[in-house]
Amino acid sequence: MDIIMIRHGETEDNVKKIFSRDNTRLTDNGIEQIKKTKELLRHFDYSKIYYSPLTRTVETLENLGLEGIKEDRIREINFGIFTGKTFEEISEIYPIESKDWVEDSINYVISQGESLIDVYNRLSEFLEEISKEEDNILLVCHDCIIRLALCWIFDNPDYFFRFKVDNGSINVISIDDGFKYIKKLNYS
Repeated sequence: MDIIMIRHGETEDNVKKIFSRDNTRLTDNGIEQIKKTKELLRHFDYSKIYYSPLTRTVETLENLGLEGIKEDRIREINFGIFTGKTFEEISEIYPIESKDWVEDSINYVISQGESLIDVYNRLSEFLEEISKEEDNILLVCHDCIIRLALCWIFDNPDYFFRFKVDNGSINVISIDDGFKYIKKLNYS
């Protein structure tokens, strides 16, 4: 079975290079990216669709012309006090917190937010559940989620920074006889 993951199109916050807010919207370019993704998606088969409840993924789902099941476990990481700020702003406003975050990006729990390991654990639980399905499943989600799903293949979130996921791209994990592997990365 395949887990097909689409990253939402480019957003206003992506352009501003800020840690995304829940309600950031797709840009015109992001909508164009998803129109291209919609064409490519015709070559994929899937029986269920899950989507993150954040504005950018809902808009992506709508622009794909699809409906699905809302799934909180595939929402983007909660950046807490870092939300809506650039890394430079975070470093200036929260020098101790940003230093601690950089030194242990996987385990550091952002104040009023969560850690990458928190996200990895909730996502892994969901991926384990759906990996038992026979039919392919489509997820409309986020950069962090797709990168952590790729880490799930290795059962190790430490690989997080070794992946880059483009806006609007299709990424596929295959599970065959209990073996997990990357089938497609940044297909667009």
